[in-house]
Amino acid sequence: MLEIVRSGASAPKARVAILDFDGTLSLIRSGWMEVMIPLCIEVLAKTNSGESEDELRAVAEDFVWRLTGKETIYQMMALAEGVAARGGEPLEPMAYKRLYLERLSKRIGGRLQALESGAAAPEQYLVPGSRALLEALLARGLTLFLASGTDDADVKREAALLDIAKYFDGRVYGAQDDLTSFSKALLVRKLAGEAGHSGDELLVFGDGYVEIEEVKKVGGTAVGVASAEPECREIDEWKRQRLIRVGADFIVPNFENQEEILSVVLAASPVTG
Repeated sequence: MLEIVRSGASAPKARVAILDFDGTLSLIRSGWMEVMIPLCIEVLAKTNSGESEDELRAVAEDFVWRLTGKETIYQMMALAEGVAARGGEPLEPMAYKRLYLERLSKRIGGRLQALESGAAAPEQYLVPGSRALLEALLARGLTLFLASGTDDADVKREAALLDIAKYFDGRVYGAQDDLTSFSKALLVRKLAGEAGHSGDELLVFGDGYVEIEEVKKVGGTAVGVASAEPECREIDEWKRQRLIRVGADFIVPNFENQEEILSVVLAASPVTG
């Protein structure tokens, strides 16, 4: 199912496709928000601000969503700022990140082991239709970039385990300790600047705020992936509303109908809906 959000949207001149990783292609880290949000609530509650759990949840969901797609450390910076704003003494953002990754590791460790041992097939942890989408994009002559807010070494490892790194021919990028060395915004600006691509040559697939916003800023086309994980058969309305708000031109729950999706998204004559 493809929802046309912006009537007349299409990307017939697309030469480059930027794809987010977690939640767009990979399901290895599915449920990460169910780890991060409770952690943020727990930390904020220790400030004794008098806010209810629901109020703190709303605060956490706001900054976690707004920064989804950026390097994880930015969400931890926002958490530290939230603690300070409530009169607390925050830890260093990296300390919060380590705590988050420790908890996330307990959730996803078995998945990684299953993939490494061969007990689980890569398709088990891919959004349905992901491989066919990547192959179809390559067949149409697009150059593919994988860009993630997850740490670079982890993205490369997990993309290899899912057997999709090969589609990107080395163009796999994740978070670096030096925050000035890589970001999705920097990648988009580089493609639209140094690489000489015009905005209408850029196409993005993502489930987060950042990648959609950055590609739309330069005049590209955005497909928002609003999957109800982990099955990814239906639309998650919470994700859908936020992706539309930030500028998604199209919304999909998965890529099972990749030929239909691309025939519309790459149409020479914009489709109205």
